[in-house]
Amino acid sequence: MNWKGVDILVLPVQLNDSDPAIPVVGRTPEIREFERTYDIRASLLLSQWPDFTGKPGELVEVPFSSPKSSLSRIYFLGLGSGSFEDYRKAGMSLGRKVKGSGKTILDLTLPNKKKPNVADRNSVQAHLVALILSNYTWSMKSVADRTPPRYVVLNTWEEQVKRATVLTESVWRARDLIHTPSNIKNPAWLANQAKKIVTATKSSDLSIKILKGKDLEPFGGLRAVGNSAPNPGPRFIEITYAPRGSKNWPHVVLVGKGITYDTGGVNLKRPYEFMIPMKSDMAGSAAVLAVISAMPEIAPKVRVTALMMCAENAISRTAQRPSDVITQYGGTTVEIMDTDAEGRLVLADGLAYADKNLHPDYLIDVATLTGAATLGLSRHYGAMYSNNQKLTDELSAVGERTGERVWRMPLVDEYRIALNSDVADLSHTAEKPNFSGGSITAALFLEHFANGRNWVHLDIAGPARSDSDAGENVKGGTGFGVRLLIEWIASL
Repeated sequence: MNWKGVDILVLPVQLNDSDPAIPVVGRTPEIREFERTYDIRASLLLSQWPDFTGKPGELVEVPFSSPKSSLSRIYFLGLGSGSFEDYRKAGMSLGRKVKGSGKTILDLTLPNKKKPNVADRNSVQAHLVALILSNYTWSMKSVADRTPPRYVVLNTWEEQVKRATVLTESVWRARDLIHTPSNIKNPAWLANQAKKIVTATKSSDLSIKILKGKDLEPFGGLRAVGNSAPNPGPRFIEITYAPRGSKNWPHVVLVGKGITYDTGGVNLKRPYEFMIPMKSDMAGSAAVLAVISAMPEIAPKVRVTALMMCAENAISRTAQRPSDVITQYGGTTVEIMDTDAEGRLVLADGLAYADKNLHPDYLIDVATLTGAATLGLSRHYGAMYSNNQKLTDELSAVGERTGERVWRMPLVDEYRIALNSDVADLSHTAEKPNFSGGSITAALFLEHFANGRNWVHLDIAGPARSDSDAGENVKGGTGFGVRLLIEWIASL
């Protein structure tokens, strides 16, 4: 094995079933070669740290020097019992340790097996994804202060490296869009970014259509919200993945909320601090754009359409008001009750458009929709609504594997009466009676526009944002939903 150019060597340590006080250092051929080359026994070196237990993510840094190579550090990295989740935790820990270091790291924590099973492959992919995602940075500082590290892994895992690269590049793409401040990011900017991303794939299987101005006349919800900021105004972005011969493939339509900034409109957000993270209120659109842009590389036998419903919810003389009545795409009239509940209005247009024109086999909307979802599930789960048990079971299973967990919530029929209006077909928020299930009633509103399709609503208000640098995430936008949807589509 060529150790030249390697700055850091990562050695795996697992819990010892027979004697938990003595963790076990891996004994792979590569590790034995390292010991022969440098005339050192890894287990003896580790024994100088008697408090090290090998629990998942635990890391010991050992200074090292030798004239035989550039190796300057050895990391002993705990893998716990070697479970799927332990490998993910180890990846997060290592990624955060070397973030911005500019070093070359040889990672020998991954088992080098001639015939790895499904569990091995899943664990390795989870480790690699966590490793890369935890290195994400975004900054507008005038001087870059960090250089990304370079990872080297064994050839055994070429397929997992390729898939992990697609997944993490897609998540990073979504994060870049989310983190961009709203003095730069508006609906027109987001449309231009979508065109650039589609063009960059160099794939004839992807096409894009953008509507604005008078072409948006049928989209009453998008116009009601977006006309509060008439310059540049709202945008409807439709991106299609349809390879030759895909006419009879299953068709998945993804609808993403794309509010590039949300003041709350006339119903101004209180307290004002709630507005600070609102540049991330387009995380749903960022997610569906990242997902569909990955399709040429994933190459599933599935047609995919992404609809990005982009607007800014501002305060102006052209902003909508409480008590306005609008006509959504398809003709449903809606009485506006609270202008800070704008996301469901733009999503309703997208769902109705998909139902009428695209005839999807699966219809999924993704949105940072309600604070109620965050109150109920915190930041570790997305709220999932659907009447299709099989579909939600599939998404839940994929979420556990990708680390983007979703929890099925109830669509309570008894709450539907709260959406009744005296003057329109629907009230867009549930005012009377007040059932307090804000995330549930929002889902019930959207269900009307899905019109009986195989529909899932993902309210990602909680996990779409992180309050701190932790685990795979940085403070700010997480890109939640990208891995979940890519892997689910790939499984169809």
